Amino acid sequence: MPIHEKSLIRPENLVTHEHLEIEGVDVSGHWSTFINTRAVSDYNEQMQEEIAALPGGEYIHRCWQCGSCTNACTVNAINPDFNPRYWIYLIRMGYESELLRDKDIIWQCVSCNKCTYACPRDVFPEGVMKATAHWLELKGHTEKKPSMVFDETFSEQVFATGKIEDGRVLREFFARTKQSLFQDWLIAMVRSLLMRLPVTLMMKLGLATVFHPRTRGWSKAQAAIDEYVHEREAAARKALRLDVQGAE
Repeated sequence: MPIHEKSLIRPENLVTHEHLEIEGVDVSGHWSTFINTRAVSDYNEQMQEEIAALPGGEYIHRCWQCGSCTNACTVNAINPDFNPRYWIYLIRMGYESELLRDKDIIWQCVSCNKCTYACPRDVFPEGVMKATAHWLELKGHTEKKPSMVFDETFSEQVFATGKIEDGRVLREFFARTKQSLFQDWLIAMVRSLLMRLPVTLMMKLGLATVFHPRTRGWSKAQAAIDEYVHEREAAARKALRLDVQGAE
């Protein structure tokens, strides 16, 4: 699985001598740059299995490193350091310490799914990015990021009611992330909607926000979903050995 656009040789491992002579030959300067030896001491053989145990990471083993995901990535076009292909490579190789170097930008995936549409192997790169962000959180490497909070808020509402009420999702998301509800872009959007949407529809949206309607006969579906979610969470904790670590 070669990597062409990013090197595992970090700048801090490169050594250049301004004045160096070896056996009478002047080897000073950049042309004779040395690379410090490096040993992987925290190689994680189970890393791919750990990511695959989380929702979205199930098909990471299919990747053949063609780079279609990174080439199509919306975030990569703005920030070249956001590199799904490179991170999938690190995960499959078990280079945990290398992956942790980028832990503060992995969560920035915007779920545009361009990578998923471009992937010829159905790896579902967008899901892998979300699974990796979740893995970082569960392993204690990062705090819960806004994207994860939004996913939880959205999912919890759907599981509980079988419906999606955008207003409630936004309000709960802002509350959990301690953001003000009165943001300029949101105010502008609401004003635009007030001018375009029929009054009756606006009233229905307002009532839905207050009374939290549920899909008819949703109780059985909710119970089945809750059981499935608990099973997946237990399987993920087992794969990540979190319960064992907690017991110790």
